[in-house]
Amino acid sequence: MKHYLEDISRSEIEQAIDEWILNKRDREMLKRRLVDGITYEALSYEFDLSVRHTKTIVYKCEERLFTKIAHK
Repeated sequence: MKHYLEDISRSEIEQAIDEWILNKRDREMLKRRLVDGITYEALSYEFDLSVRHTKTIVYKCEERLFTKIAHK
């Protein structure tokens, strides 16, 4: 799925996240993961969540984002 991001600039990724991910925490997590390349472990520590919960949030947000990008 991440192959959708190969031809998209950092600012376009951030704009798409802002447009399609409604929850503030989820937006920040996805930006930190996709734009900044932060590991799941670091994200879970930063957002005070378990690694498993962090992965679930990121995966669901990625699915939504990639679906929207693919249909543009």
